[in-house]
Amino acid sequence: MTEVLFYHLTESTLEEALPALVERSLARDWKVVIQTGSEERRDALDQHLWTYREDSFVGHGAEHEPHAADQPVLLTIGQGNANGAEIRFIVDGARPPDLAAYQRVVFMFDGHDEMQVTLARQDWKAVRAAGHQATYWQQSPDRRWERKA
Repeated sequence: MTEVLFYHLTESTLEEALPALVERSLARDWKVVIQTGSEERRDALDQHLWTYREDSFVGHGAEHEPHAADQPVLLTIGQGNANGAEIRFIVDGARPPDLAAYQRVVFMFDGHDEMQVTLARQDWKAVRAAGHQATYWQQSPDRRWERKA
């Protein structure tokens, strides 16, 4: 059964929190797919992952570029898994695919965006109804993840 995590962003932006989580996934030798809600957001994350720190970057590609299947991290707006990822990050209220193909799925949502919060609640209910183990994590004031459910 797929492990599902819900990460409620309250103290940082997606751009601040996502790279570290992706790096941890890569350290586990997992391929990663990041599903965004729009092409604009996909393209913004594409640029951000190259430049988020002066001393590091996350090598990646996008679904519409050549060699998508060879990418360690793939950005997509679709529901496919072209790079055979073990972990999928679903951000900005993107609608999830079948979760069974992944070891882990992470829903990340902005606690200051009511639409994303509403969609996360719906996704939580659907994930639990499908029998997946789901945990809910919220940021503390010092930006650490605390398990709440």
